[in-house]
Amino acid sequence: MENSSEVLGSKGLIKKHEFVRIIVQCLYALGYSKTASCLESESSVSYKSPEFQLVESHVLNGNWDSCITFLDSIGEALGETRDSALFLVLKQCLLECLSRGEDALTLDVLRKWVSALKVDRSKVHSLTKSMLSLKDVEFGTIDGDVVHDLRKKCLTDLEKLLPPPISVPERRLEHLVETTVTAWVDSCLYHGSSNPISLYEDHQCGRDQIPTVTTQILTGHRNEVWFVQFSNNGEYLASSSNDCTAIIWKVLEDGELTLKHTLCGHQCAISLVAWSPDDTKLLTVGNTEVLKLWDVEEGTCKHTFGNPDFVVSSCAWLPNSKQFVCGSSDPEKGICMWNCDGNEIKAWRGMRMPKVVDIAVTPNGEYLITVFMDKEIRILHTGTNAERVISEEHPITSLSVSGDSKFFIVNLKSEEIHMWDVAGKWDKPLRFMGHKQCKYVIRSCFGGFNSKFIASGSENAQVYIWNSLNSRPIEVLSGHSLTVNCVSWNSKRPHMLASGSDDYSIRIWGPSS
Repeated sequence: MENSSEVLGSKGLIKKHEFVRIIVQCLYALGYSKTASCLESESSVSYKSPEFQLVESHVLNGNWDSCITFLDSIGEALGETRDSALFLVLKQCLLECLSRGEDALTLDVLRKWVSALKVDRSKVHSLTKSMLSLKDVEFGTIDGDVVHDLRKKCLTDLEKLLPPPISVPERRLEHLVETTVTAWVDSCLYHGSSNPISLYEDHQCGRDQIPTVTTQILTGHRNEVWFVQFSNNGEYLASSSNDCTAIIWKVLEDGELTLKHTLCGHQCAISLVAWSPDDTKLLTVGNTEVLKLWDVEEGTCKHTFGNPDFVVSSCAWLPNSKQFVCGSSDPEKGICMWNCDGNEIKAWRGMRMPKVVDIAVTPNGEYLITVFMDKEIRILHTGTNAERVISEEHPITSLSVSGDSKFFIVNLKSEEIHMWDVAGKWDKPLRFMGHKQCKYVIRSCFGGFNSKFIASGSENAQVYIWNSLNSRPIEVLSGHSLTVNCVSWNSKRPHMLASGSDDYSIRIWGPSS
């Protein structure tokens, strides 16, 4: 027999017999049965414990009384799963009794045993209903091979409930390795790839995994650049400026950007743009002016929204690319939902409705998130109309939602960015600091693999990048000469970042390599 006291590893924390046992389990799971059997023989460590072999014998031979007695004997070790394990055994027992025509015994077991178990009552009711239904039909004797297969299925399900060391949790070695790899990735400040991780050496990414150097400078605007945003498919960049124009840039295969359309028609500076989810349409918001809808391919204006009675301050698309919501910078005017033809679908207005600073719809369409003047965030569930309110201590200037619809960030004039979970499980936000913001509207965004990074502009002409698990920036990018108002990370090219500045330029950033 293997010495169960032997340990492995430089710190002596790994029990050798357990280590061998999970290797054997892994070999069986991978289909290397002969190798697994040889290892069991050579090491004298069996994948199946003596207790499990006993359970296996009882189940496969249909010794239900003995199986129940054994499960009762280890009830303390089973804990809350005891009744679930007994339920599996009794369910198989009942099926076989019924197939043999032992109706009285079946009903007796249902009444005395199954009904007393502390399991989900719907399971008990479903089982009872099934057994009574089968009792009323010509059921017949189950074929021996079918019985054997059903017992094996029962044993497999039972194995998942039995505690260690009686049973080894499913795919245990794979789970342990994956846990280690996940810890590597989580602790790696620069990790930005979905590629599998090599097990041959401890994982650590370098700075070349995120954009840190300027790869291109775009100078199509004649005044301050207030907003930049990549399209959802990553093939375009839209920018807007104090020069009253917006520009659609095409992202080429080699990563270079070229001008596709210059959108003219606004009489005031364009404060922001918004891509439709299908990237065929673009909304542009004139500062204290109107909202315009553009055809991306043609570069033509399809509709103008808003009027002196409803000055649009922000907008966000619904997932269907046919409707969008707009917030007003006028008190009491609230929020409107329009379709692309200019028809008002819905409105949220009220005498006590404050100015709308920014608005967003989660990509899955489940939540409408609104920032009201100037410290209040309201999160509305679009299905249930349940609303949650978050009150910040300092004025909020902008809002951005993660691509997975789970989180959002807000920029505050207190020189902090706060990250909240959409579902409302957090009592406090994650805080990110280091950038400069006291006077102007600065916008941030999520980016990189799995939205692991946060980027933001800054009043000191820098671009700041944080790992979402770290409150201090991991990179500060220099290049602009005046305030950086907005940044956007390309979701399809996780190594591409854009920034728009008061210096009239847009910078495209890429990895150092």
